[in-house]
Amino acid sequence: MKIIPAIDIIDGKCVRLSKGDYDTKKIYNENPVEIAKAFEDHGICYLHLVDLDGAKSRHIVNQDVLERIAAETNLKIDFGGGLKTLEDIEIAFSAGASQVTIGSIAVQDPEFCFKLIGQFGPEKIILGADCDRRKIKTSGWMEESQLDVIDFILQYQEKGITHVICTDIAKDGMLEGPSALLYEEILNRTSVQLTASGGISCMKDVYAMKEIGCSGTIIGKAIYEGKISLDELRDFIEFEGTYI
Repeated sequence: MKIIPAIDIIDGKCVRLSKGDYDTKKIYNENPVEIAKAFEDHGICYLHLVDLDGAKSRHIVNQDVLERIAAETNLKIDFGGGLKTLEDIEIAFSAGASQVTIGSIAVQDPEFCFKLIGQFGPEKIILGADCDRRKIKTSGWMEESQLDVIDFILQYQEKGITHVICTDIAKDGMLEGPSALLYEEILNRTSVQLTASGGISCMKDVYAMKEIGCSGTIIGKAIYEGKISLDELRDFIEFEGTYI
């Protein structure tokens, strides 16, 4: 299972929100590159980088942060937030993203996204399935659709998607534990490689996600609030053989 720390960006700074509410913004570092380097120094290979300004404005905004992290580390970066057009996606790849996450546009324009999967391949495109009470939400989690999360994933699985990040918005940033039952259901009813996101509060949660079969776990506020140390994550990587 991949350990994937998260860096969320507003105004070029590393922040965290609670339940996706922009009014709960807390700044943790003025320089996200410093944080990314610390992750890499502890044996971490992956990074989940989210352009929250982009998600709100509906176009890529913080590509310069992506570019700096890609230039100064060897982290494999998945980048999301505001990717609505082919131009946005090409900018993200040019700036150094290894993968991009499509979320809102996957709801609003599925035909366009099916073409993206064909153009770039399923290893490059991650489906972002962000939900609240099982309903997919879009536009920086400000708009709700009527799509059930599993129906949404199955729709894209049929078109070739293999990688999915699922965030239970009610859990995100709350440090109350992840939505294990939802993730188990997704794993039982689909064949995707699932990355769990939202609610991770301690190493016990990390081990639980590994146990149920997630291919990755995104960890955000638990790192920044000191609930999980980078040393603990390094030990997990070394002793659990997470990067084979």
